[in-house]
Amino acid sequence: MMDRREMMLVIGAGPCGLSHAKALNAAGIAYEQVEADDEVGGNWYHGTYRTAHIISSRRTTEFTDFPMPASYPDFPSQQQMGEYYKLYADSFDLRPHIEFRAKVTGVRPRSDQRWDVELATGEQRVYKGVLVCNGHHWDKRFPSYPGEFSGEYIHSKDFKDPKQLEGKRVLVIGGGNSACDVVSEAARVSTSAHLSLRRGYWMTPKTVFGKPSIESPLMGLPIFVQRLMLRGLLRIVVGKYEDYGLPRPDHKIFEKHPTISTEIFHYLKHGRIKPRPNIERFESNTVHFNDGTSDEYDMIVAATGFYLSFPFLPSGLVPMINEQLAALYAGCVLPEYKHLYIIGTQQVRYGIGPLLTPGSRLVAKMIKMQDEMELPIGLVMKESGYKLPETHLVDPIAALRRMRMAGFFLRRLAKKELKLRKRLSPPTRTQWQLGSDPDMQVY
Repeated sequence: MMDRREMMLVIGAGPCGLSHAKALNAAGIAYEQVEADDEVGGNWYHGTYRTAHIISSRRTTEFTDFPMPASYPDFPSQQQMGEYYKLYADSFDLRPHIEFRAKVTGVRPRSDQRWDVELATGEQRVYKGVLVCNGHHWDKRFPSYPGEFSGEYIHSKDFKDPKQLEGKRVLVIGGGNSACDVVSEAARVSTSAHLSLRRGYWMTPKTVFGKPSIESPLMGLPIFVQRLMLRGLLRIVVGKYEDYGLPRPDHKIFEKHPTISTEIFHYLKHGRIKPRPNIERFESNTVHFNDGTSDEYDMIVAATGFYLSFPFLPSGLVPMINEQLAALYAGCVLPEYKHLYIIGTQQVRYGIGPLLTPGSRLVAKMIKMQDEMELPIGLVMKESGYKLPETHLVDPIAALRRMRMAGFFLRRLAKKELKLRKRLSPPTRTQWQLGSDPDMQVY
């Protein structure tokens, strides 16, 4: 077993993994990084379709300390995003620390407060700690309906090229960003493009008054003001959703992840996309809807989201709330263990860019502070009255505000830990099985 007990391990070399690796390097924290694929970029390297463009804008996606090239448009393409993350890794000399084609299949806490790590090759290592940056857009969630569909039934994750849709009668299930993107692609090349919605969604154009809508000054206002003004703005710019054949939203703006798409409105008004209600059942290649109507399809694309998964961690180590929300203090740590940081489990309402660099630097500070503590920093947070997250959606403005205050709160945690260590001991459980499967899917 290879001993790296004074080093941190970063799992994954997507945007989160790269940002945290850079922060560790800048803070002088010894680390290694492993990536299951053969290149950096994560989902933008292996998980999106050929003609995809970002939903969030360039300014709300780029790293704050590494702007995208000025030649990039407001909504860069898949190819441009891939090149951007390669450039980031090269510019900060991150590649020498990255071991590619190295799939982690097991991570387990040890009694000495280190971590056992096993790779798909069977190699076992010991690290001081682990940063889990494996992403949350890969473990496909499929809806369940009575009956069986005899045509092609795929998840939006499996959609890689519009050629898959050419000349087919296509039904897309869902109302989020992926659903609107895929059904818009289908509207261009398919025989028919239908969109099944089980409820109403707040759908917003990508641009308003010539600017990306998510860069509006409204986003810096209190949430109740944002809701009030956005409702009025959408009524002016879009009109009534019912005029497009869409159901009215059944929730407040930002209670669910917003859907951002301009093409959906365009193709609805041109008759190239037809809204359908929720599905009642399948029957061969026929889909029956809950309003009593039915239609025949060649392909169904389920754009129905993903499970939050950490397959290499012991089952139950990270408590989950309704499959979408990890019960983590400060969004990344558990009260039972030192130096396990689960990164990126929540979803920012728009681009994650503004949060990545300050968030990564904060984690680096937490790692250094944890080195000075006897108790897990998550336990100190719990005993200090910190609350677990109540939603998987993050308000980026509020999150940035908390990060700016982090230095003050970390100092308070250090003082609190000195008092707590007199009466508490780490409640570490180590009887976890390493259970390594070399064929495990990790992205």
